[in-house]
Amino acid sequence: MLVRIDRISEHVGQEIKIGGWLYNKRSSGKIQFLQLRDGTGFVQGVLVKNQVEPEVWETAKQLTQESSLYVWGVVRADERAPSGYELDVTKVEIIQLAEEYPIQKKEHGVDFLMDHRHLWIRSPRQRAILKIRAEIIRAIQDHLNQQGFTLVDPPILTPSACEGTTNLFHTKYFDEDAYLTQSGQLYMEAAAMALNRVYSFGPTFRAEKSKTRRHLIEFWMIEPEMAFVDHEGNLEIQEQLVAHIVDHVLNHCQAELKTLGRDLSALEKVKAPFPRITYDEAVELLHREGFSDFQWGDDFGAPHETKIAESFDRPVFITHYPTEVKAFYMKPDPNRPEVVLCADLIAPEGYGEIIGGSQRIDDPELLAERFEVHRLPKEAYAWYLDLRKYGSVPHSGFGLGLERTVAWICGLEHVRETIPFPRMLNRLYP
Repeated sequence: MLVRIDRISEHVGQEIKIGGWLYNKRSSGKIQFLQLRDGTGFVQGVLVKNQVEPEVWETAKQLTQESSLYVWGVVRADERAPSGYELDVTKVEIIQLAEEYPIQKKEHGVDFLMDHRHLWIRSPRQRAILKIRAEIIRAIQDHLNQQGFTLVDPPILTPSACEGTTNLFHTKYFDEDAYLTQSGQLYMEAAAMALNRVYSFGPTFRAEKSKTRRHLIEFWMIEPEMAFVDHEGNLEIQEQLVAHIVDHVLNHCQAELKTLGRDLSALEKVKAPFPRITYDEAVELLHREGFSDFQWGDDFGAPHETKIAESFDRPVFITHYPTEVKAFYMKPDPNRPEVVLCADLIAPEGYGEIIGGSQRIDDPELLAERFEVHRLPKEAYAWYLDLRKYGSVPHSGFGLGLERTVAWICGLEHVRETIPFPRMLNRLYP
């Protein structure tokens, strides 16, 4: 029976069989050290020449990087080993002898690594990132499920846009125009009227010609929507979710975070409640910090978000943005209609916005007015207006960008490493 590397601690002193790949190999003449990986972890196999059959030694000598193989050996605890264990190898069977591997120990350029992304993800660093991504997804779904949310799947092809069609991918749906979704939010609002608390988790697409380290063309969004939840309740749900995600990763991904060299002290500070400042206060902060040309009504860019975040040791909410810079569906503040009941959650350490959310307009007349202001076709959004005609209630929601969240928690420079096969402005391969 095969034993996974992440389970070898259960077999100390026993001979086991592992199926995996050769990550690296070195030899001191009479000893061969095989760095083995099987997708669940890494372990070193030690092959001593005078302790194995000659054919086993010769078989191991043939091995090339990323050759696939079965290895038999006795598990031994070793505090010096990165995994805490080593394998005293007794037998080796080659499954496939790999050709010369393109990715070597030397430094490679980003374009080369991205061209070989299908192989690059085998490396310890990339594996660690993808494992953390998976645990973040697990944490999100576990938390939302425990809080009474129901998973609902919105369509990928839509007849209209959530926030205008400027940055959408257009396609033909037989004889009609259609778009790849930029958000499942509008459909989640409909689902919330049926199921109370819902969320979607799926790919979204933005046809933005952006090359920044924060942008992808295809990315994944978690979009909860809640009936009978106001602006304040929305913020509390968001901060509880993010605090849970970080706590989960700290508890389940210590080895992966160590591989990445992540500063854990920065993550350990992420506890709810999060600080909150209004858009007005954020503008005043920027003026004090030298951004004197920033005008009230402007939207924040990456440098502005970074400067604001530097004043806090955990994520910070920026609330009450000007109505004119936000989406048509956001509810104006009844006490100050020129701003809306919304918030962006800005991650620390310069990672920018990871969540955008708001209380939604629940008044059918006001929503119809917003259609006019934003020049949205009434026929395309008639179903959305129906939600306000037939039992409208106060409701709120938000969208969490998975890749930006992964980048922040992992401490990555660019979001391209946060997704298995990134789609960027000039990259559709592999």
